[in-house]
Amino acid sequence: MASTAYDAVIIGAGHNGLVCGAYLARKGMRVCLLERRHLIGGAAVSEAVWPGYRVSVASYTMALLQPRIIQELELARYGFEVIPPTPMVHFFGQGKTLVMGAHDQKLASDIARFHPDDAQAYAPYREHMTALGAAVREMLWEVPPDPASKAISERARLLRMALKYRNLGQSFYDIYDVLTLSARDFLARWFKSDEMITALGFYAGCGGANTSLCSPGSAYVLLRGYIRDHTTAAGPAGFVRGGMGSISEAIAASGRAHGMEVRCNASVDGVVLRDGCAAGVRLDTGETLSAKLVVSNVASKILFRKLLPSTAVPEDFLRRIGHIRDKSTAFKVNLAMKKLPTFKDFDPRSAGFDYPAQARFASSVAQMEQAYDASKYGKISARPALVMLTPSKLDPTVAPEGKHLVSIFGQHAPYDLDGRSWDEAREGLYATVLDTLAEHIPDIRECIDDAQVLSPVDLERIFNLPGGHVHHGELSMDQIFFRRPVQGAADYRTPVKNLYQCGASVHPGGGVTGVPGHNAAQVILRSRNTKRQDT
Repeated sequence: MASTAYDAVIIGAGHNGLVCGAYLARKGMRVCLLERRHLIGGAAVSEAVWPGYRVSVASYTMALLQPRIIQELELARYGFEVIPPTPMVHFFGQGKTLVMGAHDQKLASDIARFHPDDAQAYAPYREHMTALGAAVREMLWEVPPDPASKAISERARLLRMALKYRNLGQSFYDIYDVLTLSARDFLARWFKSDEMITALGFYAGCGGANTSLCSPGSAYVLLRGYIRDHTTAAGPAGFVRGGMGSISEAIAASGRAHGMEVRCNASVDGVVLRDGCAAGVRLDTGETLSAKLVVSNVASKILFRKLLPSTAVPEDFLRRIGHIRDKSTAFKVNLAMKKLPTFKDFDPRSAGFDYPAQARFASSVAQMEQAYDASKYGKISARPALVMLTPSKLDPTVAPEGKHLVSIFGQHAPYDLDGRSWDEAREGLYATVLDTLAEHIPDIRECIDDAQVLSPVDLERIFNLPGGHVHHGELSMDQIFFRRPVQGAADYRTPVKNLYQCGASVHPGGGVTGVPGHNAAQVILRSRNTKRQDT
């Protein structure tokens, strides 16, 4: 087929690819996004899994999308609307719960039930983490330098960054602590009760990374809730009206308003090279699209091992790409509900709201460690840690009238099972999830109309996530900042000229932040302006 020429072709219309394309289109570039699936959004999608439902099949809540991006791309103008959620309720079992949304005297008295000192420690802990979050938030927008590079430009960039953050002071050591300590050890500096360490450290063991609360470096996850400023005009975190796909749809509409094109059912077979430079893409239909540059929103392993010939990059670079750690233990269960289930240990009068639309289930640090140990040896944990959201309680657009939608994100179901395939184990995982929930929600089974169960292997297959990893790889010291995705490629560029990356594989990693897409666009635009000045 005849080739079509663009300024930029972006592989993958996940939210980061859409963000990148929208920024480029706003600067007058002719941009085309190519999505292999029938709908845009990558893992931030709303799908009609059942008639009348809009299911956030993978990502499930808006917690990290950065206000700068929401405002600069005018997403509210294109239908983006956040619904503030009810507070998160943590269920420990045996009648113990913690309502975590309010930060007032009631919360302090609830915490004091576990240990009186913990009630006194909670406010200073939040102040400390808020300050650290503000410092780290600035680093999200950095283009990581290469400390090993001998190039003058890279050394100058490293120096500029050192000067910019020269006043971090004690915060430098505090940030170092969260990057190196386990969540348990970090939280133990503040809290004495196992309940508070479990509740506050929950996402270190159930946040999509293959870690536990006791894994060195897992304290970094504690910061993720503080790296978004929820007080700006962009609004708070919460449920997105219409599900997570509404984020992607709004970004796409913003880009289209400036001429951005998006094509679905357009699977890229390979990057076209000309004289060693990226010059377009080839679709599996045989069609080629020519472009001045190519931007990849797919995982680095897919880009360099499937879409490029092995000779396109140095052998040691390809070897490092192959070593990216991305085997996941995360899974997703979506439920179509005929009615709302009943939480036996939730008291609306005491909580101050009528229903826990956000709930978490983990009894102790020991239970989460045992669940992690099971997955570490190829077993599905008998009691996995779970997050359960009921967005339909606040957003009637995601379920038919009179029905409800439940979204469950869980951990501790390994990608590589010991002696079984996921086709054999999927039904057992579903039963385990229901058994775990039934301890807190006795009528859960009788409320279900239908279920969608997605193992790590399913997440890999549907969303093109190597290892089923929602972050394209672990967010650990060896795989963040100037080591993400690998050394020598952290600046959104690649060893192939005119080929860039903009997805979760690059800084600052996974989660629906939009930052990788934003940062890649800025690198591309600066490079384009430099070329213009040179000519």
